[in-house]
Amino acid sequence: MIIQEVIDLIEDFAPLNYAEDFDNVGLLVGDSKTEVSGALITLDTLEATVDEAIAKDCNLIISFHPIIFSGLKKLTGKDYVQRTVLKAIKHDIAIYAIHTALDNQHKGVNDMISEKLGLINRQILIPRKDSIKKLTTFVPVKDADKVREALFSGGAGSIGNYDNCSFNIAGKGSFKGNEESNPVIGEKGSVHFEEESQIGVTYPAHLESQILKNLFSSHPYEEVAYEIHKLDNKNQHLGMGMIGELKTEINEEEFLNQVKSTFNSGCIRHSKLLNKPVKKVAVLGGSGAFAINNAKAAGADIFITADLKYHDFYKAEEKLVLADIGHYESEQFTKNLLYSFLSKKISSFALILADTNTNPIHYL
Repeated sequence: MIIQEVIDLIEDFAPLNYAEDFDNVGLLVGDSKTEVSGALITLDTLEATVDEAIAKDCNLIISFHPIIFSGLKKLTGKDYVQRTVLKAIKHDIAIYAIHTALDNQHKGVNDMISEKLGLINRQILIPRKDSIKKLTTFVPVKDADKVREALFSGGAGSIGNYDNCSFNIAGKGSFKGNEESNPVIGEKGSVHFEEESQIGVTYPAHLESQILKNLFSSHPYEEVAYEIHKLDNKNQHLGMGMIGELKTEINEEEFLNQVKSTFNSGCIRHSKLLNKPVKKVAVLGGSGAFAINNAKAAGADIFITADLKYHDFYKAEEKLVLADIGHYESEQFTKNLLYSFLSKKISSFALILADTNTNPIHYL
């Protein structure tokens, strides 16, 4: 198996189209055509991570965080980023990062946090906009089933827990081909009327290329008439953060102690306790201050996240408890998520969970 085949599996699970604009995801170092000897799965890629990959005969590192975030203008080994990249290149080790593409995945980072906390009735905290499109096309009645099936096989027509979803209207289409045309139905130079089905399907934006390919290959007309519209609908299966409920409400302090133990946090920084039971919990792995108002609007009793600044804690406004459990701590199980997914798909080489602890923060 080559690196590109591994990438295809990962990106089928967490498409890079849905990574945040500021992010730097994908293959950062290496040749995608290289045969894979082994893959080391890690939260961060550092020099020590590359050393572990070398020791374990892994020529691919699959990392959550990208080691190259902003542009590299030089490779002189001056800082830890450059030294890591140089060592990877020297030892022919590829580095791939998934980061916010996995943050936005329904079964991604925040679902894993929710699983660890035992949350039920989970929903995306900030559903993604601009990720759903609608395709409308017009097909002769006798070919409608074939075209519909082609669209479905490309990924169109899936809405939540349902697939093969479409809306169909019977009508009559007209056309007249010029002298350069080669009509499948009717004759060039003559107006032709045909009984047609108007087929409408929605689809995730990242599948558009494949869906259009399937449309063109299955449609009988020389010129395929179709329309594409971007929908304002929020995608309930894609987005940042998650909110769910505990099976049984619990005292705030007791819950925070459970969180501290589950995530092995050196400490938890939190806003004022409200002396109210915790039932509804919002989570967002990594830096989540931007989602405080979303957690409040969703009615969360507590918001678990990381990297909160001094003034962020004022935003609780005694409406919920804000809890900063640490950046590394909130995302530490991400590598387990990637390992679990890939181990079900790959058996041709070793998948190895990294032992290197990349947490840069220590506690007294």
